[in-house]
Order: sequence, then C-alpha cells, then structure tokens
Amino acid sequence: MAQLRLYNSLINKKEDFLPIDHSHVRVYTCGPTVYNYAHIGNARPPMVSDILVRLLKYLYPRVTYVSNITDIDDKIINAAKEQGMPISALTKKYENIYNENLKELGIDPPNQQPRATDHIPEMIEQIEALIQNGYAYENDKHVLFSVNTFPEYGSLSGRDKDEQILGSRVEVASYKKDPIDFVLWKPSIEDQPGWKSPWGYGRPGWHLECSAMSEKTLGVPFDIHSGGQDLIFPHHENELAQCCGVHKKIDDITSYAKYWVHNGMIKFDGDKMSKSLGNIRYINDLLNDHNGETLRMVLLSTHYRQPLNWSSKAIEQAKKTLDRLYRIIRKSGLVIKSDKAEPSSHIVDALCDDLNTPEALGQLNILFNRLQGADLEQQQKIISTIDASAKMLGILQHDPDKWLGYDKEIAEKDIRYIEGMIAERNQSRDEKNFSRADEIRDELKSIGVEIEDTPEGTIWRNKN
Repeated sequence: MAQLRLYNSLINKKEDFLPIDHSHVRVYTCGPTVYNYAHIGNARPPMVSDILVRLLKYLYPRVTYVSNITDIDDKIINAAKEQGMPISALTKKYENIYNENLKELGIDPPNQQPRATDHIPEMIEQIEALIQNGYAYENDKHVLFSVNTFPEYGSLSGRDKDEQILGSRVEVASYKKDPIDFVLWKPSIEDQPGWKSPWGYGRPGWHLECSAMSEKTLGVPFDIHSGGQDLIFPHHENELAQCCGVHKKIDDITSYAKYWVHNGMIKFDGDKMSKSLGNIRYINDLLNDHNGETLRMVLLSTHYRQPLNWSSKAIEQAKKTLDRLYRIIRKSGLVIKSDKAEPSSHIVDALCDDLNTPEALGQLNILFNRLQGADLEQQQKIISTIDASAKMLGILQHDPDKWLGYDKEIAEKDIRYIEGMIAERNQSRDEKNFSRADEIRDELKSIGVEIEDTPEGTIWRNKN
C-alpha cells in the first residue's frame, strides 16, 4: 500500500501519516458560518478535504469525515436583523445553498454535518470541565479561557504573546484578566439568541463550537483536523487549548488531533479577496456562468498549501483542458466495462505526496497521451485506468457528448450540416479565403454553434 505523507502544521513539516486506528480513519474540517452566500475561498477547504477523503477511502477500509455548520454567531445575528429574517430561517437558507454549491463542484458530502445549535449541552459540559480543571474563569457573566494556564499555547501557530494579542483583534475587555484570554461563554441581551447555563442566559464563543462538535462526532484524539490557513490563529489554536484543558492533557498537544492540514488562501488577480476591494467571487454566481467541474479543475490546479490566484484566465484554461480530455474520450469510442479498475499508481503516489494534485493532473495527461498509438486492448485498459483515476480527482464525471455540446436534441442532419460547414471553413482558410472563413464562423454562431481551432483540429459545441 502506498504511504501517505502530509504536511503537518503542528510540526511544520511533511511526515508519514500513521492513523490512530488503521481500521477507521477520522477527519474533521471546519465548515462555514452560514449568514451569506459562500465565496470561492470557502470552497477550498472542503475541496482539499474531498481529495483527502477520497484518497483515504482508497487506502483504508473505513473513513469518517465530519464538517460542521456554524449557525450561531454575531455575524448571523446581525445579518438576520438586516434581512428581517428569523435566525433559523437565515441559517437554513444559506446552509442549503452552501451544500448545493459544493455538490455542483463535485464535492462529496461529509458523513456528518453537525450544527452548533444542536450541541449547546456539550459546550456547557466542556466549559464546566475547564473551570473545574483550572483553565477557565467566570467574570461579569462571561466565561473565559485563561491562556497563561496553558504553557503550550502558541504551539500550532508559532506566535508569541505579543503576536497573540495583536491576532485577537479585539479591545481589552474589563472582564478579562489578561488581554489574550478568549471567550467561552457570553451573555445574550435583548433579542439576542441564547440558552440557559450555570453562568446565565447566553451563547457560546465561536472557538468552543468546533471543540465540542468534533469530540462529540469523532472522539478525541482523532486523526486529521483541516481548514484554511487563516484559521490557524486564533481559531485552531484555541480549539487545541480547550480540548487539552478539558481532558487535562496540557503536556500533550496531540491529544486533540494528530495531524493538522491547512490550505493556502485564494487571491483574485494577485490581490486578497475582500469586500473592500470589491473582488469577492461567490460560488453561486460563478456557477451561473461556469460548470462546477470547471471550477473544481481550477481549485485542483494549484497545490493546496500554495496561494491560488483566481482569474478568468485560470477558468478559461481549466475549461479548455477539460474540453480536450472529453474530446479524446469521445473520439476513442471506448466504453468503461468495469467499475473495479484501479487508478494509476503514479496518480496515487502523487496524491500520497501531500495531495499533490498538479502532479496528479500531469500524470492523468500522460495516460491520455498513451491512448494514441495503443492497440484496442491496450486502449481499453488505459481508458479504464483513466476513469478510476479521474474519479479520485472528481473530474471527467460527465457524459462527453453533453459536456461538448453534442446535445441529443440535435438531429443527425444538423450535425452533418455543422461539420460540413466547418470542413468548408477549413478549406477556405487553406486557400487563404479568410473572408469566407469568417462568414462561416458567423453563420455557425448565429445558430448557436461555437467553434474553436485547436492543435488537434477545429472543434465545435452547441451553445443553445
């Protein structure tokens, strides 16, 4: 069996992945706070986890993958007020849209998707344990984690105390003993949602939510915790401290999760995505203009730990690449005869090397090149390997005819007409009659047919 190696943010190096239990691997990924449409940056963590889980399922007999929904947060409260909606209606709306968006991107749903509001009792239990164990305190109806009681705080992010204060990005509140202490429970006032607790009517701090949900669904320690690099501090740092404090494992920072996998951020034409720059790209909007598999291809094109530059050029290139591969499949005329085919060992090795999707895509391209010149029996084996490999990457999952625009509603006579026009255009170009060639392109465009000149020849698709 191939050996998976992952870059572990906890030790800042790549190491062999050795599961706690070889018969059952457990993975947790921080999910969205559902108060608005998810942007394309929100898709990268679940995309990375999707590839990771697909690979783990190939390597191990059982994998449980959990990704949460944060449905209580100050942003949610404010959005519900602004939109005049009940919080439950707002969160359910955007949770459904988020899940549908990920489905369009070919991302498989997690085995469990716990909601924060369903786990308030577990959060209260963890707070009680932290207070009893001496890692938290109550002050002015707030409960806070006392960072100075946890010597290993900063182990995940590598930040010192001054950086921790800056990273918290909050004013020093009167109820804090130390500026770096963080909230576990806070009071709810007026029309804010809340729950009864030993410290009064209130709601949990954001960091506590994932600690409670991950332990409830997976137990601790579990194998892999993943998310965006922006969550390393303070969110994941605080999760780690909370869990170690609950279980009195302050000297063992692997007692929560053994491996931490963090993806790089998405930029837009070199700039960080932000509302102030007006360059936020929502998944929902992108799906109105592009097939989800095309967007998936863009997300796979860069190694997950590196920044990904999102641009129209990157989308166009991904579409061209997929078009080319679908054309080869269609042209081969081969049919997948078995769903038991094995993926390419080279692609598995690439993914086992810290999820190197660019290398895996390169190896997939080599497989396609091998189709040329191979005899029929070899081609059948290669196409089966291509199919199994593409499934691991979550691409090439459409019918080639549909992808390329050969809609079943197009009559055979129409196809003969289109291809005859293309042949005439090519002849006109050979004869340097570019005026006639342009006329034919325009005529085809007027009936909804788009043509493209490629190194393999002129291809077309139905845009209607």
